[in-house]
Amino acid sequence: MPVFRIYVEKKPEFAVEAQSVMSDVKTALRLDLTNLRILNRYDADKLSREDFSAAVNTVFSEPAVDVVYDELPALEEGDRIFAVEYLPGQFDQRADSCEQCIQILRQGERCRVKNARVYIVSGALTDEDFDKLKSYIINPVESREASLDTVKTLDTNYDIPTTVEELEGFINLNALGLHAFVDKFGLAMDYDDIKFCQDYFRNEEKRNPTITEIRMIDTYWSDHCRHTTFLTNVENVDIKTPYIKDTYDMYLNVREELGRTDKPVTLMDIGTLAAKKLKADGLLPDLDESEEINACSVKIKVDIDGQLEDWILMFKNETHNHPTEIEPFGGAATCLGGAIRDPLSGRSYVYQAMRVTGAANPLVPVEDTINGKLPQRKITVGAANGYSSYGNQIGLATGHVAEVYHPGYVAKRMEIGAVLGAAPASNIRREAPVPGDIVVLLGGKTGRDGCGGATGSSKSHTLESLETCGAEVQKGNPPEERKLQRLFRNPDVTKMIKRCNDFGAGGVSVAIGELTDGLVIDLNAVPKKYDGLDGTEIAISESQERMAVVIAPEDVDAFMAEAAKENLEATVVADVVAEPRLKMNWNGNTIVDLSRDFLNSNGAPKFTDIEVEAPAEREAEEVSDTADSWTELMSNLNVCSQKGLIEKFDSTIGAGTVLMPFGGVYQLSPSQAMAAKIPVLKGETNTCSLMGWGYNPDISEKSPYHGAMLAVIESIAKIVAAGGTYKKCWLTFQEYFERTQNDPKRWGKPMAALLGAFKAQLEMGCGSIGGKDSMSGTFENIDVPPTLVSFAVSTANADKIVSTEFKGTGSEVIMITPEYDENGLPKFDSIKECFVKVEKIISDGRANATWTNGYGGIAEGIAKMCFGNKIGFEFTSHLSGEELFRPCYGAFIIELNGAAADGENVIGKTIEDYKILCRDYTVSLDNLQRVWEAKLEPVFPCRIKTTDTTPETYSNANRIQRSASIKVAQPRVLIPVFPGTNCEYDTARAFERAGAKAETIVIRNLSASAIEESVNVFERAIKQSQIIMLPGGFSGGDEPEGSGKFITAFFRNAKIKDAVHDLLQNRDGLMLGICNGFQALVKLGLVPFGEIIDMADDAPTLTFNTIARHQSMMVTTRIASNKSPWLYGCEVGDIHTIPISHGEGRFVAPDRIIQQMANNGQIATQYVDLDGNPTMDIRYNPNTSVEAIEGITSPDGRVLGKMGHSERIGSFVGKNVPGSKDQKIFESGVAYFK
Repeated sequence: MPVFRIYVEKKPEFAVEAQSVMSDVKTALRLDLTNLRILNRYDADKLSREDFSAAVNTVFSEPAVDVVYDELPALEEGDRIFAVEYLPGQFDQRADSCEQCIQILRQGERCRVKNARVYIVSGALTDEDFDKLKSYIINPVESREASLDTVKTLDTNYDIPTTVEELEGFINLNALGLHAFVDKFGLAMDYDDIKFCQDYFRNEEKRNPTITEIRMIDTYWSDHCRHTTFLTNVENVDIKTPYIKDTYDMYLNVREELGRTDKPVTLMDIGTLAAKKLKADGLLPDLDESEEINACSVKIKVDIDGQLEDWILMFKNETHNHPTEIEPFGGAATCLGGAIRDPLSGRSYVYQAMRVTGAANPLVPVEDTINGKLPQRKITVGAANGYSSYGNQIGLATGHVAEVYHPGYVAKRMEIGAVLGAAPASNIRREAPVPGDIVVLLGGKTGRDGCGGATGSSKSHTLESLETCGAEVQKGNPPEERKLQRLFRNPDVTKMIKRCNDFGAGGVSVAIGELTDGLVIDLNAVPKKYDGLDGTEIAISESQERMAVVIAPEDVDAFMAEAAKENLEATVVADVVAEPRLKMNWNGNTIVDLSRDFLNSNGAPKFTDIEVEAPAEREAEEVSDTADSWTELMSNLNVCSQKGLIEKFDSTIGAGTVLMPFGGVYQLSPSQAMAAKIPVLKGETNTCSLMGWGYNPDISEKSPYHGAMLAVIESIAKIVAAGGTYKKCWLTFQEYFERTQNDPKRWGKPMAALLGAFKAQLEMGCGSIGGKDSMSGTFENIDVPPTLVSFAVSTANADKIVSTEFKGTGSEVIMITPEYDENGLPKFDSIKECFVKVEKIISDGRANATWTNGYGGIAEGIAKMCFGNKIGFEFTSHLSGEELFRPCYGAFIIELNGAAADGENVIGKTIEDYKILCRDYTVSLDNLQRVWEAKLEPVFPCRIKTTDTTPETYSNANRIQRSASIKVAQPRVLIPVFPGTNCEYDTARAFERAGAKAETIVIRNLSASAIEESVNVFERAIKQSQIIMLPGGFSGGDEPEGSGKFITAFFRNAKIKDAVHDLLQNRDGLMLGICNGFQALVKLGLVPFGEIIDMADDAPTLTFNTIARHQSMMVTTRIASNKSPWLYGCEVGDIHTIPISHGEGRFVAPDRIIQQMANNGQIATQYVDLDGNPTMDIRYNPNTSVEAIEGITSPDGRVLGKMGHSERIGSFVGKNVPGSKDQKIFESGVAYFK
């Protein structure tokens, strides 16, 4: 079978990635580069030359933006070249999407594709410079330099293993032998654990273990899986600081009160006891408790069309610190993937995420990078790209993003993903498995990626250890996890699931092994990505996007059928048995056979003493009250704008986002909490969830006790400021500390933090009902700062949510401030009193805007409240530098709606001039905003220069409104769901609200027969429909290097193409494509040409945003033509505020086609500035589309494609960004058939 090879390069005017990489390299490495080119090399086999040729211009490339070479282009003198490919076994989404697209095109079995990236660089580079460049671009943990030679085959010669090693002589090893054994196999367990294992096998099993058993036990008992540090028995405690000792005594008293003195004192007990006490006191009545531990789970009431329904709200925080440190993109992506799967395994629909991360200064020059570490800039940018890529693809709104900067995070990055999920209580069945039940594995296949991830993240690391971490890295496949989301949203499915566990750390051994006590697992049944895996790898691989579910035998057939409908692979892999042992069979042999009691022991008991050191003295440094102090504050890394980071993340999918990340007409006032409506499928709800976070690394470094206590207060204060109540608030903690290294003083830091949080929980009546600990924040002699991040969750009414931006001029602004004692500790009665005041002001409708003080004190709050609507502020009372610029957690700034009441502390008023007027000086807000925005611009660009050209303002008013020749009372809308589609729910809801009947059809492609069946089903559905809707998403992950290719491959099928043409040309039907759907319409030719045609070199297309990243925000658009039936509800000149979220929205077309479209009224909508004028300014035209074009139509207007998500509408959605958000597109489309 021949191997076909091509090279694909973006034409110079579209080579935004190459330009971005060159700019990054020149900035980071200071190399004298004059040009950098990137070519994608594709090798393909298991297909005919005819099929390969057909794929060249439809899958591998786009004629309008790409150049294709059969051989490498000739190099100029002085050029240098190298190629990069993923390590064997790593998932390559680009190659995988190629294979899927080609399979759809040819309707056969899958071919094979391998992808490499070829870099051609020009400039005055020495050999040393070239090596620097390669080492910057190639991360050896995931990639390697690829050969430039041609290949004769893509076959990989695997040794097919048949047995696993039995560890002869293990039970007879002496102490030295056991130490050597741990070192030889790179185990995470210590000597006591391995000795405990030896005793078990020698005395109870009376045999030597297999290597699979040892690897599995090492995973099961790792700190990651079993929290061994947090469960270490604390023996002697030495606390010299009286107020911290008082809190420890309080903890001991509560233990006694709750009858827990027979249990050991542990960090885990300190971390969880407050919630137990609050529950015992009747203060946590909403807890949803079960034997399943999927995520924090509470009972809530959800208002749907005025009726209250019982729902379960779930939330979870997850970290991937170690994986993200060594492979930022994959580590951060799978951090979110793992966070999603926890509440998802609880059968809830995950609808909103928060990302809080910790990094060292990303502006530090690369040459200052510690040997063995990736540069901070590369980590922070790569991690942001990975997390956002996963969330954007799976269709999860990331409502809040914040990066905390501290030099300690150079030891190891902090990467936290926190998510919210919800489901009707009636959807969730929870039953204990019984003998005879079946375990089904759902979703992705098993590979070598992720072997040892749990144990790797549980170790402290050195330069040497990082060199061997490659197999621990996982690659995410978000379209696969999206299928799981869809399946688990179906109540017919969830009601069959008795118990569920997601695949995370430990793979099969933990995910299935934890489901129940007695299990027999057939490892041969586990689907594999490729041959060559041995039984151990199958047992412990953490390959992503998999679920294990327990089903009663009578439900298995129905369950498998439902999974198949969602294009999901489902396999029976285990049986539930009565004997409490975990057994795994492979190739006819039992390679794991362990008692449940032994596994659940978590290894040998651990013991430690703890010494809590006194907090460091607070610096008495005086802060001067000057204009320079404002400038210095706003350029602080922990205060400055992170807009270029935050707008990489889709914040609006789900059509439920109440607070955009930035508020105001200018979208510049950051939100402090995230709010989203509960994701109901039918009807309207006013119930929303809230999440806020708290943590200050500078305070925590000096005193973990103060830091944790204030983190709790800050997280709850953000809930209160947004319109929630502290009286109904649930917490979850993220603890991240240095390795304890058997040093009582190092143990003292997490203990002090947990005691601070313990006291805060009891005082506030808010319990931490979940959390995640990571105790490996050490690299050689560097430690992360003591970290306890508090996440607070609540529910509220969406109509009562308040945002941060000042709303108008002439408003009085008040300050509500709590009291602190001489030790810098909050007086909790005062804190609660402040919270009650704020809640009353908001419930009475007196708050226009609220801000709770954080890192930068009052000054930070005032400035950021001003930015959103460019409103100024005048202080009418004098505040000290300490009050202005120091944090005061639990304090609030409130812009009042009306006059201040007696006793309220008025500090100033809003003014029209964009300035801050202080008693002795004036601060220009224009200058302050520039400083605030400029700090991280080199890392997360936001304001790139594009072009000075002014687009034409198009106006083409429709005089005649046509209607369909065939009238239909309830038009049928056909919505295809491809792998990677994620806007189908929002779109179906929008059409159903407008009076249509929406039908979604999942395009299945697990086999050639499934594709053929999908084609036939879809063709029949087109014939019964009046409208085809192509929703947004990332079909095929927007790969290979271009959007919409999966959709276009499907629609180019002869049957589908003919059915579409019949709908449009003979049946007067309509088509609409939004975002990814628009991309497909353009690349099919349906817009602007009105029919499916082959693409020419000068065809219009949508390509990568000029800024070379995803853009998510609200944009302002203007109706340029209402010729289309879709826009009959609008007038030319109407202005709307519409959410966008895309990486490839830049519309390009030759001048002659632009002119033809303009003359024919096919330019439907344009991006405009705040004055309503079309513009190329990146702030308003986020992709720099030619002529500021946002949407276009077919010649007769019946096909409309647009980038803005007009379906993401609803009551109180995006309420902190003003504007008209409903274009009446869906109502107009339905009305066309009336």
